[in-house]
Amino acid sequence: MLVLPVLAMIPAAPPAQALQLAPLQACSPLSEQQVEGWFERWNQALASGDPAQVAQLYDRHALLLPTLSAELRDTPEAITDYFATFLTRHPSGTVTHRQIEQGCNLVVDAGTYRFNLHEPEARVEARYTFVYGRREGEWRILHHHSSLVPS
Repeated sequence: MLVLPVLAMIPAAPPAQALQLAPLQACSPLSEQQVEGWFERWNQALASGDPAQVAQLYDRHALLLPTLSAELRDTPEAITDYFATFLTRHPSGTVTHRQIEQGCNLVVDAGTYRFNLHEPEARVEARYTFVYGRREGEWRILHHHSSLVPS
């Protein structure tokens, strides 16, 4: 009976230069004030009335599950399209409750917010989750879910 050493049967790993690894990013946490600032930045983009300005805050692979549409938006074009319609109502948002969870280059900001809408006048209470992530050295919205608070 021939016994082969186990290590001889494992193929050799490719040389390090052959591996195509993405460069590691150091953890860059956001402070609670910076997370609050991201919402304000988003809210100011809404006030601009420019859907492209809002959409540029989202990562190119972001998922938007919007408040006033049943359609999920997972491309920059679809996100821009949603805001083109939503901004005609001149929304202004206020966070009414928030909880922030920090991770390495990832932040979850979840809670409730209120929108004052115009044309026609309405007040919308909704639950939200924003997931912010740092990719290629920049923070972006990776995921945004917003749903009406059940009555």
